[in-house]
Amino acid sequence: MKNKMIVQGIDVRYKQIGGEDYISLTDMAKTKSDEPRRIIENWMRNWSTLEYLNIWETFYNPNFNRPQFEAVSNEVKKNTFFMSPQKWIDNTNAIGIISKAGRYGSGTFAHKDIAFKFASWLSVEFEFYIIKEFQRLKEQEQKQLEWSAKRELAKINYHIHTDAIKGNLIVPILTDRQKSFVYADEADLLNVALFGQTAAEWRLDNPDEKGNIRDYATIHQLLVLANMESYNATLINKKVPQNERLIELNKMAKQQLKVLLEVDNKLLLPKN
Repeated sequence: MKNKMIVQGIDVRYKQIGGEDYISLTDMAKTKSDEPRRIIENWMRNWSTLEYLNIWETFYNPNFNRPQFEAVSNEVKKNTFFMSPQKWIDNTNAIGIISKAGRYGSGTFAHKDIAFKFASWLSVEFEFYIIKEFQRLKEQEQKQLEWSAKRELAKINYHIHTDAIKGNLIVPILTDRQKSFVYADEADLLNVALFGQTAAEWRLDNPDEKGNIRDYATIHQLLVLANMESYNATLINKKVPQNERLIELNKMAKQQLKVLLEVDNKLLLPKN
């Protein structure tokens, strides 16, 4: 999957290969020329570049062709020396640089370590901004992953919750439609305890929003919701009346959200 970031007005693609982030050198080189291939080749003619690539490949790539690198290094000082991404890959079995031709996904991509090295060669200012933007996007991706994980946790606990309702609150003679009212009523019990309103009340307050009240919950709220579903299932199994459960669940939600907020605040405090 490819993504892109905008750095100093230039679209720079990045993608995951084998679980690692690779950034487009081709896109980055466009900051200097309309012929990015030549910019990359000039960078690869430098001994310092090849030395760094050698260190990177030696560390990460067990199939790196070290003897062939030695042969390449002996040619660097010659005026006729030429190096391109594809030549480097073919000669040394390199994995830190990927070069593909074609309309889609074409160009040269490099592992982020190497890409940031290339950015530094292009411009110290460009290096600074691409690192900051890349870090921002990865942090954003991480937050989304955390949100999704907690949403899935809430779904798992939802089944625990509904099983408790089915085993203790659903009377056998109820119709399927009547049973759905019981499930919805218990779901709204959690909504009121956590969000302070039912799903229907939220819909009236947010007529233009898609989804439901839980789709707009924070990561902290989703985590607490998952805990509340488990706790409510326990209370249901103990035959605790709904009005009493609402009080207990609301108390739990307030206490847990307070703790999570305090943890966040401590993490934000500067370290001595």
